[in-house]
Amino acid sequence: ICRPLLYNVIMSSRLCSLLVLVAFILGFVSALAHTSAMMNLSFCKSHIISHYFCDVLPLLNLSCSNTHLNELLLFIIGGFNTLVPTLAVAISYVFIFCSILHIKSSKGRSKSFGTCSSHLMAVGIFFGSITFMYFKPSSSNSLEQEKVSSVFYTTVI
Repeated sequence: ICRPLLYNVIMSSRLCSLLVLVAFILGFVSALAHTSAMMNLSFCKSHIISHYFCDVLPLLNLSCSNTHLNELLLFIIGGFNTLVPTLAVAISYVFIFCSILHIKSSKGRSKSFGTCSSHLMAVGIFFGSITFMYFKPSSSNSLEQEKVSSVFYTTVI
């Protein structure tokens, strides 16, 4: 997409490696935080997870301990992991749209907008489904609704 939008900047391998390393470290720290907080819970209910995959929310439903800290941690980490990439995509698309508006031919602008709109739709579905899964009020926790959203998230995305 960079060539049709007339970008002259190419990402260096050092910056690419740094971005991969930061993503790996953030993923590791997030998993470590969730696992550490989960180890403080006691599980006295059924040990069968009635879900399609083992995730934080279905595990919290099995706990008979106070899960307020785990829910807060999920909100903070999930918010950070959703907000930062969304802002990065939004900022990059501001630059992309500015570049598209400088394209002289209407056919070139139309082709560029077509490519960008499909990408933005995919990004919107991805982050929208994550937001729907993890950022709904705890009073609306329906097991069937969680199953449907997890199937949508894992198969469609």
